[in-house]
Amino acid sequence: MKKLHLLIFLVLPLFCFAQSTLKLKGKIASETAPLEWADISILNHEGKIIDGTTSKEDGCFEINLKNGSYKIGISLSGFADYEKEISLENDTDLGTIILKENETKLVEVVIQTKKKTIEQKTDRLVYNLENNVTTAGGDALSAINTAPGVVVKNDLITILGKGTSRVMIDGRLIELTGEELNNFLKSISAGDIKNIEIISNPPAKYEADGFGGLINIIMKKGVRDSWKNTTTASYDQNKYGIYTLRNNFFYNKNKFRFSASVNGKTGYKNADENLEMYFPDGLSNMASTTKVKNENLSGKLALDYDFSERTTFGFQILNDRNNPDFGSDIRIDKYNIQNELQNITLNKSFTDKGSKNQTYNAHLLTKLDSLDRKLSFDVDYFNYNSKFDRDFVANNYTPDMEFIDVNQAGRNISNQDIDNWSFKADIQHPFKAINLSYGAKMSFTNSVSDVLYYNTISGTPVLDPSQSNKFKYTENNQAIYINGDKKLNEKWNLQVGLRLENTQTNGFSETLNQENVNDYLKLFPTFYASYKRNENNTFSLNYGKRINRPRFDLLNPFRIYINSNSYSEGNPFLKPSFSDNFELAHSYKEVLRTSVFVNIIENGYGVIFTSNPETNTQIVTRENYFKGLNYGLGESYSASFGDWWQSENSVYFLGSETKFIKDINATPSNSMQIDFSTNNTFVLGKTTKLQMDFSYSTPVKSGLYEVGYASSFDIGFKQDLFNNKMQIALLANDIFNTSYLKDFVSVVNGVKQVYSQNESNRFVRLSVVYNFGNKKINVKERNFGNQEERKRTGN
Repeated sequence: MKKLHLLIFLVLPLFCFAQSTLKLKGKIASETAPLEWADISILNHEGKIIDGTTSKEDGCFEINLKNGSYKIGISLSGFADYEKEISLENDTDLGTIILKENETKLVEVVIQTKKKTIEQKTDRLVYNLENNVTTAGGDALSAINTAPGVVVKNDLITILGKGTSRVMIDGRLIELTGEELNNFLKSISAGDIKNIEIISNPPAKYEADGFGGLINIIMKKGVRDSWKNTTTASYDQNKYGIYTLRNNFFYNKNKFRFSASVNGKTGYKNADENLEMYFPDGLSNMASTTKVKNENLSGKLALDYDFSERTTFGFQILNDRNNPDFGSDIRIDKYNIQNELQNITLNKSFTDKGSKNQTYNAHLLTKLDSLDRKLSFDVDYFNYNSKFDRDFVANNYTPDMEFIDVNQAGRNISNQDIDNWSFKADIQHPFKAINLSYGAKMSFTNSVSDVLYYNTISGTPVLDPSQSNKFKYTENNQAIYINGDKKLNEKWNLQVGLRLENTQTNGFSETLNQENVNDYLKLFPTFYASYKRNENNTFSLNYGKRINRPRFDLLNPFRIYINSNSYSEGNPFLKPSFSDNFELAHSYKEVLRTSVFVNIIENGYGVIFTSNPETNTQIVTRENYFKGLNYGLGESYSASFGDWWQSENSVYFLGSETKFIKDINATPSNSMQIDFSTNNTFVLGKTTKLQMDFSYSTPVKSGLYEVGYASSFDIGFKQDLFNNKMQIALLANDIFNTSYLKDFVSVVNGVKQVYSQNESNRFVRLSVVYNFGNKKINVKERNFGNQEERKRTGN
């Protein structure tokens, strides 16, 4: 805390500096004529886009900027990209900038007539998704799933070989997870995304929590004095239907920027599960069919106002409601050791499930002086509330379906309420010798959760105190960081960072009268180096240390019943895990990309599926039980076979070594995994495209678990109408229904369990997108300062 107070004390006097606004203008043309709709981007010294516009009908453009050093980038389909370093001290006219037309070089098998789909940067991979048809009419989540080396499966977004990843929008973190994160991303139109950055080792500026790196969504930028409205309607057909209606409005004029969005979804999806448990006295086989309601309503308001030429103030409000009620029909067949059916249990249940969250953000950004020093403040309040209310009755029958008795009947109610305040300050402080950035953050979290269990076998609910509990949890975190980057020469770039995080936690179970307290201070270093050997070959090396904190709900020591013979219970003694992450990458002509990575995990925690042979019950627990080594080699290749066929291909070879640090009656096993994907875009006409994608992952063993193969074959079609104001898209997803979780095997205490889950991955989607207003949109997304805590609310 002393360091934090000192940092704020040093920062506040910098407000006395002033900075003037200057005009940067120019004209974009080919060798024969002016060029309209050229995309002009202004980047700061970190390589992040801070402003942008498009050229007018006569090729001219104009941008207002503060004095300082920038990089200007210009791109237009059919022309080579243009980049130039500029230093503004006065109003500047760049004159006429001539863009050179691209030529298709089939011998190099490189697409030259469009912006490269994948670009390798020093610390990240940039994916330009404009050519992928399957994202047409879709949302940010579906767009992320098409990014190279990224997989969206079972509500988790994963960078291959890294683990579950966090998501940013324009460099601002979103820290929701699971279904909550997915719903947020589904509220963002894929059509408003410029590109997606895959960052395997995040810089020190960002919270150190999470093993899986960062996915950064960059939104499109446009001219001032513009507005746009986009309405998207889609229908998904699987076993059931799901309707989605989304409307996004953006307005930008003079000093005022406003955006609003409303998103609604309703319908149902089907989920099938199967669990085989091989007990000493015979097999128990569970088959479950669940009808899940997809009901979501969310909205967002954002406003930014420029108080002066150097200071901007803004706020955001985000409200999200989900009501995924579901009913399940479960059948459990119990066999003896001679594999003869002994009895049948039928379990019928209904669950009233819901969640809601509200987030309020206020932010201040100011440019301090002519040295391009910038300061930003964020204040956030976040509230998350969830409920879970399940009624179930399980009856026993003979193999001839004659009623025997009631196996179990109950009502399981759980609620969780989380409040969080956070305060964050960031400084950009460039020097001649090095570009520095530093900052601080404080967050305060309170979580209250309760579990009530009623036995209803008699017909009258009777509270069972031994299975009921109230749990209170507080977590406070203080962090400071410093980061520096330096361009040594035309070939070498270096970047180093250090983040210090101090955390205090307190968990108290009222029922058990049990308190658990933690207090730890940790350093998290990062390092990046890139070497450009020549125009064709670029090498990069990076390292980062990370922490993985348990979600709040996993710390509650009491159980929640999944069904009558399966329950999950938290662990208040869970400790954070730590990882050291190394990666070496090479890019050849930005066509062939190679990466080699190693991740070392200490004190790893995860799910353990155990069982009770006496009651034939599955128990889901969490423990710090392993240390691990994950490693891999990734290759991706971009190819063009004529102007009508573009192909993006990748293959990853993944391996792991796991050792148990806890006495578990199980044997770790590990194997290699191969993950392959190919995305192919076919141009059928000026306004018509066809997309064909295929992916395949081999079976794999890792630690306690073995997982079966997964594959997906998708076909998409897009037609532009009315001068691109309307798009109609058709997507057939997972045509052969092979992308679901299958053959998930674990053996603990001598009991083998085999689990599969299929959640409506095969569907057909029809989407219609209509745009009106000014085509030159301006979409500036800012995320919330307390997203680190929101991620861990779980679902």
